[in-house]
Formats: sequence, C-alpha cells, structure tokens
Amino acid sequence: MQADMEFLHEEILRLKEKKRAIILSHNYQREEVQDIADFVGDSLELSRTASTIDCEVIVFCGVNFMAESASVLSPEKTVLLPESEAACPMADMIKVEGPRKLWKSYPGYESQPALVFPLEYSLRDIKREFPGVPVVAYVNTTADVKAESDICCTSSNVVKVVESLPGERVICVPDRNLSMWAQRNTKKQVISWDGFCHVHDRITKKDALKAKEAHPGALLMAHPECRPEVLDIADHVTSTSGMLRFANASEASEFIVGTELGLMHRLKKENPEKVFHPLRPDMICPNMKKTTLKSIHRALTEMTHVVKVPEDIRIPAKRALDRMLEIR
Repeated sequence: MQADMEFLHEEILRLKEKKRAIILSHNYQREEVQDIADFVGDSLELSRTASTIDCEVIVFCGVNFMAESASVLSPEKTVLLPESEAACPMADMIKVEGPRKLWKSYPGYESQPALVFPLEYSLRDIKREFPGVPVVAYVNTTADVKAESDICCTSSNVVKVVESLPGERVICVPDRNLSMWAQRNTKKQVISWDGFCHVHDRITKKDALKAKEAHPGALLMAHPECRPEVLDIADHVTSTSGMLRFANASEASEFIVGTELGLMHRLKKENPEKVFHPLRPDMICPNMKKTTLKSIHRALTEMTHVVKVPEDIRIPAKRALDRMLEIR
C-alpha cells in the first residue's frame, strides 16, 4: 500500500511537470491530497492564485463550483475536476430557473427583518418578486447562479458586500445561516434562500456547549455557515482561512474547530505546538473526500473531467466576482 502511494505520488509529480499543471486543494480535502498540492486554501483564493500562475492545466481538488470558478478566472487554461461526481449539495440547492412559483402565499414579508425563501423557488422567482433588489451570490454557487447575480461574496466579507449595495434590501443566496449572520450585522433587510451546508448546519447549540464543557480551556472557532445558536456561543466566527489566521496569531494553545474536519490537518501542520479538537467527530463532507491520489493521477493521465464555463455565463459570472474584489 505504501509503495503504491509513493508510486502515485512520483507519477503525479512527473505528469504535473510534463503537462505544465498545478494542483489546487481545498482545505477540506484528504490529507494526502493537501500534501501533494501546490496550493491549499479556500475555493476563491485558490482560483485567484491559479489565475496568476504561468501554467496550462489546473487540477482542482474540490467540488464542481470551485472548478467552475477557476474556469471563470482562467478561461485560457484547462481546468480538471478529478472526480466528476464531486458536487456541493448546498450549491445545487438553488437553480437559476424552474417552474414558476409565486411569493404571494407568504404575506407580511415587508415587516420581517430577515426573510427566508423556500427551496422550491428559483432565483428568477425571487428577482421577479423583488425587482431591482441586488442579488448577492455566495462563492459557493454554480457559475450560472453567479452570472444571474449582481455581486459575489465570501463567508468573510458578506457583511461588507451587503453594506456596499444601494437600497434597504438585498437578496442573499444560497446559505440561510450565512445570510442570517449578515442580517445580524446590517440594518438592511436580507432576503435569504433556505439553503444550507449539511456539515455546518447539523451542529446544534447542545453540541457546541458539550464541546466547550469537554475542553474548558479551548477557544471555539465557528464557520458562519453554522446555525446562529452556535455562532452565539463561539469565541470567534470566521471562514476556514480566518480560522488558520486566528489560530496562528492567538496566544491560546487549545481550540475547538467548528468546520469540516479536513481543516484539522493544516491547523495541526501550521501549529504543531497547539491542540485542536473537532466540534463534532462527524463533520465530514463526503463530496470533499471523493478526490484521491488515484483521481488526480487519472485526471492528469487522461485529461478527463474538463470543466469549461461557456462565455455567455463566464463573462457575467466574472463581473459579479470582480465587483466583489473592487470592494475595500
């Protein structure tokens, strides 16, 4: 088994050089995938980094929308998704168009500070019901949803993005917990989608309190995709990259990690003298774990699972991303 792994590792490095490729790994990937990658990080920062690198091929070890973002920012490069079935359930919860639904059966929205739109609606349904209200698309969305939106956001800058927009209302898709986090930090009305990340949304207040009781000296870091009740008792709410920065800079020696377990590898690697505990032992995204060294080797050998965003979608999707990047 070890010999097979070493052979794959060597072959991947050989193929990578031969095909002028770089390997990107999201923070939630398997340990061996993170270790062979040229860059490890959040989805958008990886795509932005790849756009500045002189290469011909990008192997994106993540899920579908991440590879799409790489294609949006690097249209001249070949983007490979090692596992074609690696999808993001939350991103797939929202569609641009579908059978039209009417909002009229949900009266009283005018007086609600935060509004959650049911999943059976499409993005265009919301836009028809709230004409002129700007749409903020989380980077964890497909390219066509980004293209239908006005601006993108990340989990770390969602509040800044919302505050930058005109008017008293914004539409945020697809994560209801991230939208509620934004709502808490703005006076605007946030019209949200009822989507969620199954890894983060499964955490309850009881889970968080149990973890803090088990590790009384540890600081709880929670991702804003977690439920508000969890964020209420977290010591620090931030993205995965934010957790890395916080743990690196903090004088604390012990942390509870409220995100997918893949981040634990990098946290321990960068902070060997510190202790990290998972908030729950089952915080695993099966789609993020589909990619293996065999997947990467096959992708580079056969140049399969190419992700190419069509220009009619790529251009407006890039515009939404660029608008976000212009915010300081």
